Amino acid sequence: MSLIGQSVTVVGAGVAGLAAARALALRGARVTVLEQADAIREVGAGLQISPNGAAVLRALGLQDALDAASMRATAVQLIDGPTGDPVARLDLARLRPDQGYHFLHRADLIALLLQGAREAGVTLRLLSRVAEVDLSGARPAVTLDSGDRIETPLLIGADGLHSRLRAALNGAQHPFFTGQVAWRAVIPCEPGAAPEAEVHMGPGRHLVSYPLRGGTLRNLVAVEERQRWAEESWTLRDDSMDMRLAFAGFSPRVRGWLDRVEDPWLWGLFRHPVAGTWTRVVSGGAVAILGDAAHPTLPFLAQGASMGLEDAWVLADALAGHDSLAAALAAYQTRRKPRTTRIVAAANANARAYHLSGLPRMIGHAGLRLLGRLSPATMLSRFDWLYGHDVTQG
Repeated sequence: MSLIGQSVTVVGAGVAGLAAARALALRGARVTVLEQADAIREVGAGLQISPNGAAVLRALGLQDALDAASMRATAVQLIDGPTGDPVARLDLARLRPDQGYHFLHRADLIALLLQGAREAGVTLRLLSRVAEVDLSGARPAVTLDSGDRIETPLLIGADGLHSRLRAALNGAQHPFFTGQVAWRAVIPCEPGAAPEAEVHMGPGRHLVSYPLRGGTLRNLVAVEERQRWAEESWTLRDDSMDMRLAFAGFSPRVRGWLDRVEDPWLWGLFRHPVAGTWTRVVSGGAVAILGDAAHPTLPFLAQGASMGLEDAWVLADALAGHDSLAAALAAYQTRRKPRTTRIVAAANANARAYHLSGLPRMIGHAGLRLLGRLSPATMLSRFDWLYGHDVTQG
């Protein structure tokens, strides 16, 4: 199916939406992105792009931009949180060097994707919040808060956790609170910090940290198990003292970082099912969802952004490679749903592994230390299915 001249409307200018917009525009589509905000901005936070996500950015012609905006990661260090003693080390240099494992600021990833979308001819429409989705007519349509109604032959929902397009395809969702909250913060980084991710693990809590922007900043994500509910939002602030108290029993290194945090972001972690239905074809068009709209994930495998990038490539590839919308969208869901379901399940499992206590913690850490000494390559090979997957190769 030729995409040349095909009109496409993408809802949401996040990672998945902008990547899909560029991927489709490079294949000749006329793409408009609807964004509810008055400007493209991201709150301060870091993210990780593993080789499977980097492969997509390279295929989209954005490798140089990624290299300029990111730091190439060399390792993941697993550390006992209370003592600060090393547990195991994953040597990321063993991963595909042509793609690499990257740390970068979320705002920098959005900026390079936005620039890439604009260079490909994508139109960005700000202050365009979707109020209603109508899939009952010949063509999919959305009504904006302004009252404008937009009909389009191809409607793509990249509208995140609280996606209206997901709800239109699947009905109301009912995520449940996991009993965990996460704080996010960015602080100045100490000089000479190695480009490594540190995972400080403790009973009922853990903290992940890595440098950003050439080592000038340090990203912090701290997770605590607790029963007090917190909103599922990226824009909620919290008292930094709450975070410090939660990690008061951790090593001086961790406490020193947290002493420098002011007004961290806080969000409650909710578990969502992977969407049952990702696409629908109507008489005069079709709708599809991707990214967090299709498969929200807990942040314990650092795959949210990379999954969105994979979705974007596969969707554009399927649309360009099949004779009909129905065949293309069926192939898209078939290729993506099993993999994203596995990734979400693996992230759920990591949440438990990081927070062990008592005897299971002692046994688990001892096993990791032994495996790390005897066969470090074996530890990393457990992730071959994840990092070695390249959707751009079919």
